[in-house]
Amino acid sequence: MAATPPASHIDLLERPLFASFATVRPDGAPQVNPMWFLWDAEQGVVKLTHTKVRSNYRALQREQRIGLCVIDPDNGYRYLSLRGTVTDIQDDPEGDFCKTLQKRYRGHAEPEVADKAVRVILTVTPDHFKVH
Repeated sequence: MAATPPASHIDLLERPLFASFATVRPDGAPQVNPMWFLWDAEQGVVKLTHTKVRSNYRALQREQRIGLCVIDPDNGYRYLSLRGTVTDIQDDPEGDFCKTLQKRYRGHAEPEVADKAVRVILTVTPDHFKVH
């Protein structure tokens, strides 16, 4: 069962903010990258776009547990972090979800997603939230 984010910090999931996305490298070291995301409140999951050619994707083939942290840009001491598991990976061959995130973050979508042939949608089910 998915964990529920505290109401006090749900705005950080709803706003188009960057998240720090952490995976585990083959040698056990963490790897963190900024990512766009979409909070699906109805399903209680976070969705991200990614490609099959990046190191984070390869890391997820070995270890599906991830970390995600969103910092309030108006107050750097306020944040929401979650630990979760990638519970689904779906191909996005037309880049439709990538376009959804482009609209969320840029206000418009490009007519064509250049790397659409290798695009995937990662669905993360949160196990734990921490806020400050």
